[in-house]
Amino acid sequence: MGLEFIDISRDDEYERPRVRSTASGQNTTVPERRKRTQGQSAVVSERRKRTEVQVMGMPARKRRPERQGMELPERRKRRFEEQSVEMPERRRRSERQDVAGSGRKRRAEAEIYPLPDNTNVRRRERNAEQRAEQVRARRRKRRQRKMIAARMVTLCFLVSLIVIAAVLLIKLIEGLRDTEEVINDFQTTVESQKVIEENKADKPIMTEDFIPINEYSRPGETLPEVNNIFVHYTANPGTSAAQNRSYFENLGITGETSASAHFVIGYNGEIIQCIPLNEIAYAVAGRNYDSISIECCYLSEDGKFTDDTYQSLIRLSAWLLKEYNLAPEDMRRHYDEGGKKCPLYFVENTGSWQQFLNDLEDYIIKEQK
Repeated sequence: MGLEFIDISRDDEYERPRVRSTASGQNTTVPERRKRTQGQSAVVSERRKRTEVQVMGMPARKRRPERQGMELPERRKRRFEEQSVEMPERRRRSERQDVAGSGRKRRAEAEIYPLPDNTNVRRRERNAEQRAEQVRARRRKRRQRKMIAARMVTLCFLVSLIVIAAVLLIKLIEGLRDTEEVINDFQTTVESQKVIEENKADKPIMTEDFIPINEYSRPGETLPEVNNIFVHYTANPGTSAAQNRSYFENLGITGETSASAHFVIGYNGEIIQCIPLNEIAYAVAGRNYDSISIECCYLSEDGKFTDDTYQSLIRLSAWLLKEYNLAPEDMRRHYDEGGKKCPLYFVENTGSWQQFLNDLEDYIIKEQK
């Protein structure tokens, strides 16, 4: 049996066509597929040409038969001429559409916002009027601010003038008041001195030994008026009038306390004037500026005055009452102002004080006769 050898090394797609199955089940060769592909490419090319013609405004279905045989440059030229003829018509159509659209828009806006004739002109006029009114308003506000500032400055100036005038008036009134007080004090002092000088005949014998001015016993302040005469006792039995006067003077050196009296009557009846009648003395707290004080010395422990002291006290009190136009009822014990047991005998023996007032009244009546 003989064998036949077949050389299959050259069996490739170029030497031997292969058989492939298609979707329809038919077998096709490579040349057939190529022909089909070329037909499809021709169809695609035709479609592209139609698309280009449609893009250039020339529908493929309406292609004219006379243009099919034309060369490409001539067809382009012809197409350009046709487009140049049709373009104004399209532009006019587009413009009409734009005009119609803008008209519809204006009509819609007019329906929503109806405006009168000459709207733009009136709107410009209204805007101009508004700007002018704003300018005028700003000017008015500026003028108002200036007027307010001017009024405030004027008001402050007037208030300052009023305050200065008020201060000057107050100072003037105070100056007049001080001047009036000084004049009154001077007149009172002059009148008192005049009365005292006229009544020297009734003045008891006394020694004027004034204490030097100091802050503890003789401050040197003016006595403006006299409403009462106070009677004291020295609270130091057996001391003389000179000794008590020296005690008052030494207070200005030691500063131990503040104390003094206008007069000191010794247990022998002598009278020493320590402070002028137109000055205050530190004798009765709270009444130093409207009273005169008399200190009386004594010997007994009960504080009873000697007869000489008693008679000198009556004469001095009667003279003072007459000088200041007072009555015996204006005589006071130190006890009557503050409750201090001074003078001791007149405080503990109420009848003795009333007897002193009766004796004083009798002495004044006798002297008047």
